[in-house]
Amino acid sequence: MAETTSVVFVADDLGAWLVGLLADAGRKRLTALVLGSDQERALRKAATAAVQDTAAEMTSSAEQAGQLTMVISEVFRGPVPGAPLAGSVTMLEGLQAGIASQLAVLDDADRTGTGQSSAEVLGVSVVVLAEKLTGYLVREIVFRGSGGGPLAPLADQLNHDLTHLQGQRVEAMLARLAAQAATAPAPPAGAGTGGVAAAARTLPRDIASFTGRRQELQELVDAAAGAGGVVGIHAIGGMAGVGKTAFAVHAAHRLADRFPGGQIFLPLHGHTPGQQPVEPDDALASLLLTAGVPAAQVPSGLEARMALWRDRLADKQLLLVLDDAASSAQVRPLLPGAGGSLVLVTSRRHLSALEDATTVSLDTLPPGEAAELLVRLAGRAGLSWDDPAVAELTRLCGYLPLAIGMVARQLHHHPAWSPAGRAAELASARDRLELMATENLSVAAAFNLSYANLTEDQQRLFRRVGLHPGADIDDYAAAALDGTEVSAARRGLEALYDQYLIAEPARGRYRLHDLIREHARALAGRLDADRDRDSATARLLDYYQHTATRADALIARQARPAPASADGAIPAAAPALADREQALAWARAERASLLACLDHVTSTGQHARVIALTADLAGLLRSDGPWAEAITRHTAAVQAARCLGDRQGQANALTDLGDVQRLTGDYLAAAQAQEEALDTYRDLGDRHGQANALTDLGLARWATGDYPNAAQAHEQALGIYRDLGDRHGQANALTDLGKVRWATGDYPNAAQAQEQALGIYRDLGDRHGPAGVLLFLGVVWRLTGDYPDAAQALEQALGAFRDLGERGGEVEALNERGTLHRVSGDLAQAEGCHHQALELARAIASPWDEACALAGLGRCTLAAGHAPQAKVLLRQALEIFQRIGAAETADVAAELEATRAAPHPAPDESAE
Repeated sequence: MAETTSVVFVADDLGAWLVGLLADAGRKRLTALVLGSDQERALRKAATAAVQDTAAEMTSSAEQAGQLTMVISEVFRGPVPGAPLAGSVTMLEGLQAGIASQLAVLDDADRTGTGQSSAEVLGVSVVVLAEKLTGYLVREIVFRGSGGGPLAPLADQLNHDLTHLQGQRVEAMLARLAAQAATAPAPPAGAGTGGVAAAARTLPRDIASFTGRRQELQELVDAAAGAGGVVGIHAIGGMAGVGKTAFAVHAAHRLADRFPGGQIFLPLHGHTPGQQPVEPDDALASLLLTAGVPAAQVPSGLEARMALWRDRLADKQLLLVLDDAASSAQVRPLLPGAGGSLVLVTSRRHLSALEDATTVSLDTLPPGEAAELLVRLAGRAGLSWDDPAVAELTRLCGYLPLAIGMVARQLHHHPAWSPAGRAAELASARDRLELMATENLSVAAAFNLSYANLTEDQQRLFRRVGLHPGADIDDYAAAALDGTEVSAARRGLEALYDQYLIAEPARGRYRLHDLIREHARALAGRLDADRDRDSATARLLDYYQHTATRADALIARQARPAPASADGAIPAAAPALADREQALAWARAERASLLACLDHVTSTGQHARVIALTADLAGLLRSDGPWAEAITRHTAAVQAARCLGDRQGQANALTDLGDVQRLTGDYLAAAQAQEEALDTYRDLGDRHGQANALTDLGLARWATGDYPNAAQAHEQALGIYRDLGDRHGQANALTDLGKVRWATGDYPNAAQAQEQALGIYRDLGDRHGPAGVLLFLGVVWRLTGDYPDAAQALEQALGAFRDLGERGGEVEALNERGTLHRVSGDLAQAEGCHHQALELARAIASPWDEACALAGLGRCTLAAGHAPQAKVLLRQALEIFQRIGAAETADVAAELEATRAAPHPAPDESAE
């Protein structure tokens, strides 16, 4: 308790001294800086925290903390310097010189009365302690001035001038210490010489609340154990706030006993407010002094210091933690050359140029570990990791340790706040990051340090990427947002990836963390004009709309009439889509982004874009589902078209809506939608639209068993397609007409129509159409008793559907193969096909296919002599067929009735 009181008291003196310096600087140089009582109190509080943190981090025992407190007290209880200061550099030089000169007492062996200098007792070098104290003070000034107010001018000046001060700082201190050492008594034998000192243990304290990372820690421990005398280098990377330093320090404490040569922690200040990254030669000077090399023996120049550092470590086992590296070039000179040392490097960059380094990329915490961390830090009785409010809080924190820690500490210091209430506040906040702050720390400030390392072009790209409505982005979309060439966008994305500002979950696809996206959007809102943001978003929507239109033309079952609105601008660059496979691959990769853009234009009332984008997604939604979502999207497009009075767009949307309604078994609604679309197309004189609506209307009527009207619709559609010269439409109409003829028992004409369609598809180079034709030819040949040809056709159809990723066709082919196996007497194969079909039908939410699979299983079970189980399966199928009004209802009802006459199995058969 006594040591703590002394630290606080000394810190108050430190605050007073700093206030005096700043006030003098304000009068003489920075006239805009006016320190009132509030600012003075704030600086005193900041200085108190700085010294307390320093004492905690630089010592490992209460005794050492007390000695450190004594030294700091002697430094800062002296008189305030009276000489006027010319500016921030002069102020910092005075501050640095004052600290360094006063801390020269650490080299006085008589002060401790132990025969050792205080530096040896504490395990802290003069250079390291001076840098740390000054760094804390500068960080506080820059942080508090970054948001404006009276400290802003000084903060700006510090940022500008520190570049000139950085290179001179350590050299000046070394010169002073060398001069003092020349006149000081010789140290006792064995003190401070002969390589790494026994007291070179400068790791910051481990964090008791450290949570998770078990796998990464174990891998690191295992790697250290198997190093075998080779210098092990581990580059620990990750986004801001992910816990890189905490992980490195925790790992270092676990491994400390394996490295008797010492454990040194060296901050490289790659992202420290108010400080430039430490130059390698300055870092080497600090390392040599910490390792026990007398100041007078530290050579000048990078190469000489590298040679001495590697020589001193050649036969040592040292654990070196290089924290917050700016680049591989900064780290490389600090690495030991030989021996059994271990180096842990933390960085916000991918240190890809660091040779022989093992990469440890830290991601956000898994939900369970994130919840555990929040509960431990909140320190509330009764709060559990499985509390729904805890899960929601960690989700809103993006599972980022820094954000979780801040929210947890808020709960700890505000007993009246409930986790559920805080979660609700975060969820409803326009800017979550504003609420994720404690004292002088904030998530936004941490992100800003990474942002500040970017070039101007990279910063603009980062802000633009934040405007994307979706989670993922590729280089084409980034180029559209930024208004640049694809190659430039690709380089920019790589630079953001290099800084851990974006992730690359799949090759060429990048993703922003939720909180980083909010930060990028907030920056765009502050730094970019409204028109610039609107233009960027419009370019992105134009790109997606243009490319999706091209993709859908290759994916869609039939050509569509062009919409009357929302033409959109042609983007500067778009991927080449040569065929259906490429189009489908692009659409699937961009599905989430396309839907996010559709949500954006829907919420902002851009009706024309809603109509166009929904139409562009129709082929993908039909192919991949889920069809319930497709119905919702097409219904919204119909409403948007009605709002605009766009009858063409309305008819197109109705056609797409009716098509999916039929697939979900809502045949009545499907027919109504197609009839309404047909009437509109006739009013507009759009014959292509009429043919499409007639085709889909015929399919809806076929599904309900209305074969005469179905045949009439398909024949009318076929005639229009022939008049228009649309051979693809003709092939579709012939395929569908063949289905009707098959359903009515006209197998020869059914086969003839399908074969005509097959020839057209092959002439056109269409791979999708032939798959459907082969499916129905397989059915016809089965019905005519040609089982070998039927098996071959169905096998080819199934393979084609799977290659195309057409799950609706795949499930139909599986059911038909099951039927063929059953009538051929292979019940085991039949059941296998129907089970696969049932699983897939439920996955795509296709009730007709599900009922067909259940009916097929029921028939197999009945054929195997298990009437009770067959009844259950057939009854389930019948209920679905009845609900959707399918033509199969009567047949399945008759089969179910027939099972009542089947004999009951013996008890042992029933059990089986």
